[in-house]
Amino acid sequence: MKLNCDLGESFGSWQMGLDTKVMPHIDMANIACGFHAGDADVMARTLAQAKQHGVAVGAHPSYPDLQGFGRRSMALSHSEIVNCMRYQIAALDGMALSAGAQLSYVKPHGALYNDMMAKPAVFAAVLEAVAGFYKPLQLMILATAQQQTFAEQAKAQSVALLFEAFADRRYTDEGTLTPRSQAGAVLHGDEMLSQVRQLVKHGSVTTVSGKQLALNADTLCVHGDNQAAIAQVQQIRALLA
Repeated sequence: MKLNCDLGESFGSWQMGLDTKVMPHIDMANIACGFHAGDADVMARTLAQAKQHGVAVGAHPSYPDLQGFGRRSMALSHSEIVNCMRYQIAALDGMALSAGAQLSYVKPHGALYNDMMAKPAVFAAVLEAVAGFYKPLQLMILATAQQQTFAEQAKAQSVALLFEAFADRRYTDEGTLTPRSQAGAVLHGDEMLSQVRQLVKHGSVTTVSGKQLALNADTLCVHGDNQAAIAQVQQIRALLA
C-alpha cells in the first residue's frame, strides 16, 4: 500500500509542514496548487524534492479559499468547479514539466474533497474536470462502502480511481471519517498502527461501534505537519516494509 501526503502548503514567508523530512518516506506527494496554499516558489521546491526522492506527483486543488485554507465549502456552479480545478491542475502540470517531472493524479483538498464524497453533483464536476484534461490522470477519493458506485461513474468517463484510507482517523459504520469534533476521531500510537495492520492484512477497519468494515484501499494518507507526525510515518513505513 502506497503512502500519500499533502505537501507544498507553505505560502510566502509562512511555513506549513515538514516537507523535506516526510518526503523520503512517502510514495505520492499531493502538491497544493495555490488556491488554498502554496505559491510558485513553493511548488517548484516541492516538485524538486519529489523528483529527488522518486515520489509520484499529484495535484491537490481546492476551492478558491486561501484565507480559509480550503476548509470552507463554497457554492460554486458546475462549470466553476470544473474550470477552477483545471486551472490549478494545469498550473502544477506546467511546473512539473519544467522540473522534469510528470503529473499523474489529482486529489482534491479539504472542503472540495468532502463535498465530492457527499454531494453527487460536486463529484460529477470533479470527474468532468479530470476526464477533460488533455492527458489521462487518476483521481484519488476516499475508500468507502459505496466505492463501487463511484468506480462505475468514473469508468463511464474513462477515469481511473485511486481509493485512499486514513491511518489516523476513526471510521463510522457507513465508511466515512468520524468528525474531528467527536471524541476518539483521531487515532494515535498503537491504535493508529493497529488500524494500518488491519488495512494491510485484512482490507478492513474497525468502526467506531466495533464493526468490521471492508475497505479496498490503494493508498494510505499520512501527515508531515510536525515531528510527531514524521515519527508516525516512519513507523508506518517500517510496518509496511
